[in-house]
Amino acid sequence: MNELIIYNSLLIAWFVIGAIVFIALFFIAAPYGRHVRKGWGYSVGNKLGWVLMEAPAPIIFAVCFIFADTRNSPVTLVFLVLWEMHYIHRAFIYPFSLRGMARRMPIGVITMGFLFNIMNGYLNGRYIFNFSGGYENSWLADPRFIVGTLLFIVGYVINRQSDLALRALRQPGESGYKISNSRLYRWVSSPNYLGEMTIWIGWALATWSLPGLAFAFWTVANLLPRARDNHAWYRRTFADYPAERKALIPKVW
Repeated sequence: MNELIIYNSLLIAWFVIGAIVFIALFFIAAPYGRHVRKGWGYSVGNKLGWVLMEAPAPIIFAVCFIFADTRNSPVTLVFLVLWEMHYIHRAFIYPFSLRGMARRMPIGVITMGFLFNIMNGYLNGRYIFNFSGGYENSWLADPRFIVGTLLFIVGYVINRQSDLALRALRQPGESGYKISNSRLYRWVSSPNYLGEMTIWIGWALATWSLPGLAFAFWTVANLLPRARDNHAWYRRTFADYPAERKALIPKVW
């Protein structure tokens, strides 16, 4: 059995597991952040947890690039820059920008995130730098690449701006949750998730690949139920929470 057969089997399984996770998360809120609770085993500090979870994604993707079988074109270099730009920040910068009281993250959640990023980094990196056969320079002018890349960048900006808005709610040493009314938080409870989903939908379009689609599918499957849970949590916790604010999509839901 060669690697391509194993790869395709993993890709099919990845879609199936993503569908199962999507359904499960409508019944069980992942126990981290505002939803952390007892009964999920040993936990570690959330900063360490974030690094352990996210680090495999930029490392494995970079390894796939280094050991590429196909010619690395300007297109694949753009994909490398976009991926690493997002994940170097997410793994090694974002965790240390968190303010407030140190929180805990269950090892189980970290393990699932770690495995997720190993799989995602491998499926996307191996396809782009090997199994795709390479992207011709003409792909730079393809509407799918242009629109997908723009969506990625827009999503990245939304995601970063949302993180900064949350960070601004707390002074160093403060803890607890507050209501943000800046930027997209004026319209939705989880604009950071909206940004993340936009990023990977854009990625799927720009790469025009099944691994990219699988990543977008997983992102929606994970974050859509969590956005619903976050929205419900805000409404339960804050009596003055804006009634017109939606969970994820302005004016819609």
